[in-house]
Amino acid sequence: MNEAIRVREVRLVSPDGEQLGIKPTYEALRMAREMGLDLVEVAAQAKPPVCRIMDYSRWKYEQAKRAREARKKQKVQDVKELKMRPTIDDHDFEVKVRACQKFLSEGDKVKATIMFRGREMAHLENGQRVLEALLERVKGLCVVERPPRIEGRNMIMVLSPKPQTQQQSSQAAQAKAQTTEPKSED
Repeated sequence: MNEAIRVREVRLVSPDGEQLGIKPTYEALRMAREMGLDLVEVAAQAKPPVCRIMDYSRWKYEQAKRAREARKKQKVQDVKELKMRPTIDDHDFEVKVRACQKFLSEGDKVKATIMFRGREMAHLENGQRVLEALLERVKGLCVVERPPRIEGRNMIMVLSPKPQTQQQSSQAAQAKAQTTEPKSED
């Protein structure tokens, strides 16, 4: 940038993107100063290097602003956990199914955990049945990322939302964000 450019000639581009041709570096610097702008090297590997006359601080601010916007639009995928017992009652199971459907429709992964105690470890098939019933109820919304597996005294299965579900959820999240923005009073 400016005096840090140590080559004799540069290919110069004006602030509005017009090619000004190959100019000596001192002349390009003079032109940038006359306009009250900076001479910024944009392609150092080219022969001769390409430099553009621009307001560097404003350009840097715009880049940071674009990066913030991109980060804001990016959906972070959380892992929500549903904990159940192999002897879960019907209504409790229905509540867990609704929670699982909600999490998947919002684009989050779901970790379904069956917690075994004592002699229940002798009947792992009961936990397997509960996880299969859960999967049967939400199979339209998800794909199995990790099938049921025993880890210590727990049986764990991980479900991921289907790709089209994620697109719908990101659109729903954007719509929700727009409706929750504070309204300015006149």
